[in-house]
Amino acid sequence: MGGVPPVPPTPLTLALDIGGTSLRAALVQGRQVRERRQAPTPHPATPDAVLAAAADLARPLIGQASGLGVACAGALHGGVVLSTSEHIFPGWAGTPLAERLSAELGLPAAVLNDARAAAWGEARLGLGQGVREFMFVTVSTGIGAGLVLDGRLHQAGNGLDAELGLTLAPRAAPASGLRFLEREASGRALDEQARALGFAGSRELCDAAETGHPQAQAAHSRSAFLLAWKLADVGALLGVTRVALGGSVGLRPGYREQVEWALSEMPTRHTPEVVPAALGADAGLIGAALWAREQRA
Repeated sequence: MGGVPPVPPTPLTLALDIGGTSLRAALVQGRQVRERRQAPTPHPATPDAVLAAAADLARPLIGQASGLGVACAGALHGGVVLSTSEHIFPGWAGTPLAERLSAELGLPAAVLNDARAAAWGEARLGLGQGVREFMFVTVSTGIGAGLVLDGRLHQAGNGLDAELGLTLAPRAAPASGLRFLEREASGRALDEQARALGFAGSRELCDAAETGHPQAQAAHSRSAFLLAWKLADVGALLGVTRVALGGSVGLRPGYREQVEWALSEMPTRHTPEVVPAALGADAGLIGAALWAREQRA
């Protein structure tokens, strides 16, 4: 008899991912998603409509969960939405997101921006493990990011914790001036350029770039260069040594190779290592669940 007692299983946490296109609910245990449900985001995506739909989606999973972690687009602090893109989530500023979902579902709730949740998941359970200064960047419809500095998730009081997509970049010629990086280098920006070149969207443009189409290559390379430029700035300012790329564009090997090539042309001390995100599309759910569990500890 005797011996080492068994390690108790990690409790299940209910995670919600609130996005402009879809709502996802899942039971998460460690880095494993045990059960999941999904539904389209209501439109118009007002707070009342979205939170009611999110609660309905999550309610069948409540009985097995010990807490609730929420990943949501927008600037958040202290469980409250400070601002969102009004064309996606109209009227959300000031919404006490954690309080409302906790009351609706009867579970203690912790809320993070979706990219910050993904960053925390990658830092703790993905390719950010053991890295003191780490960044997660998603290049998809938009550009989102999260920073882990000295092993801690960076959270700013104004909700702009790591809004890489809102930093400035030069507009493509023949236009002049500056626009947000997201408007120049994201999947949405590549969609616009793809249609101008006769492609259906960013996926087809990236496919064409990887097979040598010169105009597609130019658009693809410019997006990667602009992102690499910002990553080098982050390396110089904050000492970030590793960046995990996620998102539908960021996870493409050809895109990551272009980012790495662009970084190779920049000062070595500024350039973080770039790796593919390990947790894929579930990074936000996993990170939100992990964050919620750690806040209760």
